[in-house]
Amino acid sequence: MHFSIPETEVRSGENGSTYVAYNIHVNGVLHCRVRYSQLLGLHEQIKKEYGNNLVPAFPPKKIFTLTPTDVEQRREQLEKYMQAVRQDPMLGASEMFNSFLRKAQQETQQIPTEEVPLEIYLSNGQKVEVNILTSDQTEDVLEAVASKLDLPDELVGYFSLFLVREGVDGGLTFVRKLQEFELPYVSVTSLRSSEFHIILRKSYWDTAYDSDVMDNRVGLNLLYTQTVSDIDRGWILVNKDQHRQLKSLQEKGSKKEFIRLGQTLKYFGYIKFDPCVTDFPEKGCHVIVSAGNNELNFQVKLPNEQMKEGSFKVTRMRCWRVTSSQVPVVKGSSSPTPAPCSSAQCEVKLELAFEYLMSKDRLQWVTITSPQAIMMSICLQSMVDELMVKKSGGSIKKMLRKRHNGSLQRSESQQAVKSPPLLDSPDPNRDQIVKLSTKLSSVSLRGISASNSANDISGNDFHGNYAFEGIGDDDL
Repeated sequence: MHFSIPETEVRSGENGSTYVAYNIHVNGVLHCRVRYSQLLGLHEQIKKEYGNNLVPAFPPKKIFTLTPTDVEQRREQLEKYMQAVRQDPMLGASEMFNSFLRKAQQETQQIPTEEVPLEIYLSNGQKVEVNILTSDQTEDVLEAVASKLDLPDELVGYFSLFLVREGVDGGLTFVRKLQEFELPYVSVTSLRSSEFHIILRKSYWDTAYDSDVMDNRVGLNLLYTQTVSDIDRGWILVNKDQHRQLKSLQEKGSKKEFIRLGQTLKYFGYIKFDPCVTDFPEKGCHVIVSAGNNELNFQVKLPNEQMKEGSFKVTRMRCWRVTSSQVPVVKGSSSPTPAPCSSAQCEVKLELAFEYLMSKDRLQWVTITSPQAIMMSICLQSMVDELMVKKSGGSIKKMLRKRHNGSLQRSESQQAVKSPPLLDSPDPNRDQIVKLSTKLSSVSLRGISASNSANDISGNDFHGNYAFEGIGDDDL
C-alpha cells in the first residue's frame, strides 16, 4: 500500500484556534487527517514498545509558529516517517499502528460507533447483508459475512474483501483489497457513491487449492458463482465448443465439473484491470493487464494498431516498485507549460515498474501507468507469498489461517519485493546466472488477431516459463 501526505489544511479547533492538519492518503485516496501531536503520540508509543533502534526518525517539535516553508518541510518529513513505519515488517503489521489509522479514519469521517447494516456483494451480484459496528475492522466484517453464509472457519482465510467500482455497463474495477488498517463501512460510505461496493472473492491464486474450497458446500457455491461471473464478464475466455460444454454442465447442476472445466480455460482465476498505458514494447502503448497464474499478462495495442500478447512471470521479476506523482489536470489549456500543481488542480499518477529478466544476462524495466498500479502490486505480492510458502515446504492452509487471524508477518513479503521473489541466497554449488539463463526463455510477444472474441480464442496462446531455480541478489 502506498502512503503519502500530499497536502495540508489549516483547520479550526474546538476553542476557535487554528491548527495544521496533515492529510494521509492511501493509494492516492484520503484516508485520514491528523495533527502533528497525534503522530507524535503514535511515535512515542511505538518507541516505548519497540525501542529507539527500530523506530525511524521523527521531525522535531518547533518552539515558534511554523512558517509555510516549515509546514512544507514537516509534511515531507512526516510522509517519509509514515512510509518508513508502514514498510517495516514489524511496525507496519503492528496493531498499534493499524489501530491508530482505523481510529483516525473514523474520526476524520465523523462517523460514530454504532451498529449498522452493510451489504457485501458476491460475484454474481447477490447481496449479503450483515449487521456490524461502524468501528469493525476488515477481519471482523469478513468473519461476519462468513458466519452469515455458514462458511466454515477453516475456509474463511481463503477469501478476502475487495473494494470495487461498478461501471454503467456492469464492469468491475478493482480498487483495492481491504486492509487491516481500515474500517470497511467507513471506507465505502466515505466515497459517497453508489458505484462503490465491497465484494467477496477468493484470495489465493494456485488452482490446486480450489479442491479445499470445493469440499464444502458453501465454498463450492462461492467458487462456482465466481467462475460463472468471470466467464460472463469475458475475463475467462471460452470458444464455442467449450461454451456448449459449460452450458450443459450448468443445466445438469454439475458445479464441480463446471469449475474443473473452467480451470482448463485461459485466464481462469485472473483479475482483469482497466485499460492503461505501458512502455513495453515501446512507449505509449495501450495495454490491458491481467493478473493470475503467477504472472502479469499483457494484451498490447501497438502504435500501428497491431495487437500483441505476452506474459511476465513473477518468478523472473527481480524487484518492483510503485511510484506516485501529482500531475496537473489538463482542461483544454493551450499553454505548453503545465501550471504548478495545487490540490484542487492536480490528480495522482500511479506507476508500477518491475525489473524483468528478459533473456540471458539482460534485465529490463517495464512500467505500467494505471490508477490500479497498487492493486497490481498487491496481486504480485500475494503470488510471491504463496510461492514462497510452497517452495519452503510450508502449508498454504496455515498461511491463510494466519492471514485470517491477522498474524501473518510482513517480513517475507517486504523482503520479496526488494529481492527476487522465491529466490533464496545463492547456493555456491548452484550454476551461476550464465548457465541458469539457458534454462529461462525470454518474454516474447506473438501477434493476435484484433478481431478475436471470447467465443473465438482457444486456450493455446503464449505462456512464459517458470524459473524456480534459486537466483539470489548476487546472481543478478
